[in-house]
Amino acid sequence: MKPKVSNHWNPDRLDVPAFAQAGASLMAEEPVESFERLAADGHPGEVAPGPLRWQARAEMRTGLPGSPPQPWLHLVAEVTVPLTCQRCLGPVPVHLQVDRWYRFVADEATAEREDEDSEEDVLAVEPRPSLRTLVEDECLMAMPLVPMHEACPVPLPLPQAPDGGQDPEKTNPFAQLQRLRRGD
Repeated sequence: MKPKVSNHWNPDRLDVPAFAQAGASLMAEEPVESFERLAADGHPGEVAPGPLRWQARAEMRTGLPGSPPQPWLHLVAEVTVPLTCQRCLGPVPVHLQVDRWYRFVADEATAEREDEDSEEDVLAVEPRPSLRTLVEDECLMAMPLVPMHEACPVPLPLPQAPDGGQDPEKTNPFAQLQRLRRGD
């Protein structure tokens, strides 16, 4: 009797060694709203113009001579999210792309120890990782620290003095310093 091969992989609790042994892959298109933390970082009232697309592919790779093969996972994701422009405070669409490799080891202690000395990210096979959480984490890390339009769609108002004219101390940043130096 032939062994039953599973063609269905659970992306929320992935058996990475079996997934890599099978040379399997998963892909999905999911609404940004299904990723709670990613959606929460969006501009209030704005909806992402499209889904978050991701793909995960795994393989077994040999490392050092004499060492057993280890599972590796390649994750690719892309999405456009409406963030808040830090200049005009309006929505700015930001395209995020992820293209990462992960090497999996037996446990958290090994992953922590090897991650510092490795160029690739090292993760533990147990507890079984969630691909959706991994995708969301990587998209969050791909976000710019200060999202801004290249050129804001609306002109930004210039600060004005209360009387409607320009405040001379606002136009010259050193005016206050000069006044203090004179003892005014």
